[in-house]
Amino acid sequence: MKSIIMVVVCGLTLAACGQRESVSRGATFAGPSFASGPMKTACLRSDRKARNDRLCGCIQATADRSLSGAEQRLAIKFFKDPHHAQEIRQSDRPKHEEMWRNYKAFVSRAERSCRGL
Repeated sequence: MKSIIMVVVCGLTLAACGQRESVSRGATFAGPSFASGPMKTACLRSDRKARNDRLCGCIQATADRSLSGAEQRLAIKFFKDPHHAQEIRQSDRPKHEEMWRNYKAFVSRAERSCRGL
């Protein structure tokens, strides 16, 4: 009986001495995250057939990580007026060019993160 208690105590002691910092051993997959905000609202109000709360929440979470507030406000207009996206894409203004680069990266991330929702 004493040996069993000693083994348990030693095991708990060793477990308490474990590593305090996490170590990343390759890529890990964290499922899609969800958020509320203006992009989600615009998505839900759009006429897209595939829209739903989870998909639009995932799009918002991706936008929060990818686009500034001003870029999100501009992107919201794309839901109502897709032609406006083409106007921004074809614009020669440096701010529009930067926004379009960021928007393309956002779309790519959203497609990967939100697929199947």
